[in-house]
Parts: sequence; C-alpha cells; structure tokens
Amino acid sequence: MSKTTEVTKDITILFAGDSGDGIQLAGTQFTNTTALFGNDLSTFPNFPAEIRAPQGTLAGVSGFQLRFSSIEIYTPGDICDVLVVMNAAALKANLKQLKTGGIIIANSDGFDPKNLGLAKYPAGVNPLKDNSLEKYKVHEIDVTKLTKECLKESGLGIKEIDRTKNMFVLGFILWMFNRDMDNTIKYITDKFKKNPAVMDANIKTLKAGYHFGDTSETFTTRFQVEKAQLEKGEYRNIMGNQAAAIGLVAAAERSGLTLFYGTYPITPATDILHELSRYKNFGVRTFQAEDEIAAIGSTIGASFGGALAVTASSGPGIALKGEAIGLALMLEIPLVIINIQRGGPSTGLPTKTEQSDLLQALYGRNGEAPVPVVAAYSPSDCFTTVFEACRIAVEHMTPVFFMSDGYIANGSEPWKFPTTDQLPTIKAVFAEPRKEGDEKFMPYKRDEKLVRKWAIPGTKGLEHRVGGIEKEDITGNISYDPDNHEHMVKTRAKKVENIADSIPLQKIDHGKEKGKLLVVGWGSTYGSIKAAVNEAIEEGYDVSHVHIKYLNPFPKNLGEILYNFEKIIVPEMNNGQLVKVLRDKYLVPAIPFNKIKGMPFSAAEIKDKIVETLKK
Repeated sequence: MSKTTEVTKDITILFAGDSGDGIQLAGTQFTNTTALFGNDLSTFPNFPAEIRAPQGTLAGVSGFQLRFSSIEIYTPGDICDVLVVMNAAALKANLKQLKTGGIIIANSDGFDPKNLGLAKYPAGVNPLKDNSLEKYKVHEIDVTKLTKECLKESGLGIKEIDRTKNMFVLGFILWMFNRDMDNTIKYITDKFKKNPAVMDANIKTLKAGYHFGDTSETFTTRFQVEKAQLEKGEYRNIMGNQAAAIGLVAAAERSGLTLFYGTYPITPATDILHELSRYKNFGVRTFQAEDEIAAIGSTIGASFGGALAVTASSGPGIALKGEAIGLALMLEIPLVIINIQRGGPSTGLPTKTEQSDLLQALYGRNGEAPVPVVAAYSPSDCFTTVFEACRIAVEHMTPVFFMSDGYIANGSEPWKFPTTDQLPTIKAVFAEPRKEGDEKFMPYKRDEKLVRKWAIPGTKGLEHRVGGIEKEDITGNISYDPDNHEHMVKTRAKKVENIADSIPLQKIDHGKEKGKLLVVGWGSTYGSIKAAVNEAIEEGYDVSHVHIKYLNPFPKNLGEILYNFEKIIVPEMNNGQLVKVLRDKYLVPAIPFNKIKGMPFSAAEIKDKIVETLKK
C-alpha cells in the first residue's frame, strides 16, 4: 500500500508508560535525532514521585513530552498531537493532554484485564473497545507480542526481551515522523558494546518497529517537520543540568581556578554531579559527601583554599546548608549554591517541579544574611546564568544562589554554544604575599565596591582569623562591639546592593515599554509567558513581558519599568513569592497568579489570565 507524507510545522508527542518501560530513553533518543535533523524543540520529562511505584498503576506512570517544529517555539506544548501509551494507566493519566482528533498509539497488551484493573477502570470497561475514544484516531499495536516474535530466536530471557519494547515503539515513531535510525543505532552500539546479545536485540527490535510502520496497512500517513531557521552557529541538544555543569567548567577555565564540586545526591540536582565527574581532564574535582552539611563544609574549605567552589541541592538540602551559608557570608568568600527546586515542603514531590524556594534563597538564614540570587529561565540559559553566578561570587567575594528547577533541569532544547573567546574573563583578586617592612595584612580592608581580597592560606604574611563570630571592621579580629556589628551588617548588605552596578539593566522581553498590563516572571515560567504574551499581542491586547534573571539585587531600572504599567500580574509555580518581594520593594499592587501542582504553566492558562485581567 502506498504511503503519503503530510508536511506540518509543529508536532507535540507524549510518550507514556510504566517507569520501567524505558519511556524516558525512547523520548530522549527521539529528541536527539530530532535535534540532529535541525528542528527547534522543547521537552518535558515527567517522572513518577515514587522510585518504583507498583507496575501498571496511575502512580507509576512516566511521561516524556516533546514538541518539535520548523518555527521558533518556547514551550513543550500545551496539548499533544500524538499520545503513545504502553498501558491503560498511561492512557488514563494523560488522555486530557491530547487534542480532539489527535492520534493515540496504544500497546494493546497493556489493556488486558489486569492492567485495566490496576488503572482503576470499572470491571468490563476497556477504552480501546467501548467507543469512548471515538473523537481520537486510535491505533492499536500489540508491541509486546511483536517484540517477542522479533526476538524469539535471540536466546534472551522473557524479561530481557520485554525491556526492548521501547525500541520497537521508538522505531515506529522514527518511521512515522520520517527520521532515520542511525543516531539511535550508534547509541545502542556504544551502550551495549560489552553485551553483544543485548545490543543486537535492541537494534533488531528498533528496526522491526520501523519496518512495521513501513509495511503495515493500518498506517498510511507519515509526517514531515522541516528544519527550523535557527540563527547560524553550532548547536547541540542540551538539558538544563548538563548546561549548568558545562557552565561551571567554563567559569573555572575563564577564572583560572580549580573547580571543586562538593555535594550530596538529591533529586533533581544529582545529574550535575554525574556530568561534572566526566570532566576530570579539565582539573574538575567532584566530591560526594556523606550528607548535605558535610557537602557545603567541604566547599567552604575549598573556597578558603582558593578554588571555585560549588555545592548543589534542592529545597530540603538547602535548608540543611543554611547555617553554613551564613558562615560563608560572614567569611566573605566566593561560593556558588545551586538550588534545583522541586515540590515541597519537606520531602514534598521529589520529581515534580516548583518555584517554591525563592524566599528561602533570599531570607532563609539566621540574622541579616543577604545573598545574591540569579535564576535561569530555560535549559540552555543554565549555562549563561551559572557562569554569571560564578562571576559574581568571585568578583564580589560572596556566596551566590543559582536557581533552577526540575522542569528546566530535565528539559532540553537546542543550544548554540559559545566559543571560549566569546566568554568574559572572571577576575579573582588575591592578596599578595607580605614582604619585610610591609604593613600588617588587614583581611577586611575593602575596595570601592566594598569587596575584600581573597587571602589564600599559606601565603606569607596573610595570617588572619576565620570563623562565624562577628569580625571587627578592617582587622578581622573578633568583635562584640554593638556599633561595629551594625556597621558590618550594613556593609555586607551594601556590598550585595553594589552588585547592581555590574549587572545589565532590565529589558522588556516583548511588548511596549509602557501600557496597560505587564506580565512579570522569573525562572522556568519564561516560555509559557512569552508564548502567551505573543499570542495576546497578536490579538490586539495591550500587554508586555518582563522576565527577571537577577533577583537580588534587582536591576537598577526595574522599578521604573514597573511604574510604567497600570496593572502587573506575576505568574509563579508557588503560592506567591516574587510578588511579595515586588510589592514590598516597589509598593506596586502586583497581582499574584499561582500554580502549585508540580506541573508547569501552559501558555493557555497565562493567556486566559491576561485577558481576564485586562477586562476588569
């Protein structure tokens, strides 16, 4: 039977199944192939909150959403064109994400009575058979049966054969969207080169899925999404945590410092450790400590010794690091603290995204302990923003928070990576050794920015006190004098405020510089806000968008921008944190728009809020 090809600009696919079905791997491999082809893309992996939820249950559903396009896109899509489900629970959990008329590709073996029961469908009800899906185009494939048939002579056991089902599905989707298998075959070959039987089985199953699409009489249409017209340059597909790790390596290179990364594993920050451990040839030193407190203690020691020191965690771990962050601030040494945010409080939702730690970063320490805070807005922006966090830490001798979240950390997009000469130099200012006759070293003598010099232990003549007790101005001696304490508190605060002189002024991302409504965001809400504001402007609404990267201190002109608009709304994946800070600092009646569901905003949700606000 002849096949037709339908050309389209934009496709969103959602892969869903049990966490053991290899959904994330299938989605990632399709993403990498799509990136190599040259599409613009955005992904949203969605993991179960439990490490190994019961198989076949709603709690165990793992998802991977990918949007790819021949035009510029900003989000992984509000709704899906294609939903690939491995079992009944995956369908039930994700059907609401599929547009009317969308395509469902279902592994029919995952809809047996056992799986239907685990997904809590009523007895005797099978959505593939009861016409409840008539507004969609449903294609049933017995992936399990076809995989077993393909590998019946492989010599592998049932469990090993079952693990290759994701490759059958991936092969079929590669055929469906007119992509070749070469990149995935190379990946399989590299991954399983020490286990030829498994390597051959996965490649054979991948090809079987591809050829099933080619020979099946059911599937008569393939889809073609042409290359995107991206800015010229070299690109790679990158996830947020990968970009952060590479940004840290680049900052170490541009500062001439050794990178020391001391951490304790926690979802969703652990991948940065995995990534950095691959860069030993760049002199990167990674240390997995026994707990969060030991992790930041090691980085304080490394910073005191002259390294570019970094630690990372999520909200619960940051809470444990709080006292030590205060110590680093008192010592006035450079330290980058990475917070990959997740749903809280306490253990909360370990695999779900949230922007719930902004107030923790700004205020979550005892005493008056101001720390600069910067936030990335996309996976690729993690490189630029963590590099900037390193610059601020080193050049202003202070701990700095770099904020990301699970959505950014695990999501991916094309990244036009810079060359070394495009990156600024980071300038560390070290105290010089003292010669005979020189005046005594004063560790808290400051320059015009109120920054002290970095005094490396063992350097002749630089002996001085360290510790968490208040320091006397200039000398660094222990001081309990009340006037000195107030002076030092205000000096440390002023030093952070002075950072505003070395950061860019705030820009309007999209829209006019003055008008009726301003949408203010930070972090991972960027794509959804941008898409919503673009659409609203095209429909004639008077709305603009500002996205704040520097959250402490704010850019010097931010207040001026805010005062140019009649109304302000602040979408956040929390219960209203940035909005509190803006109201407090600028006395503007900003309107909170909050979502706390472990899921990112859709562009449609923000667009509806824009229209609602403008009509009031």
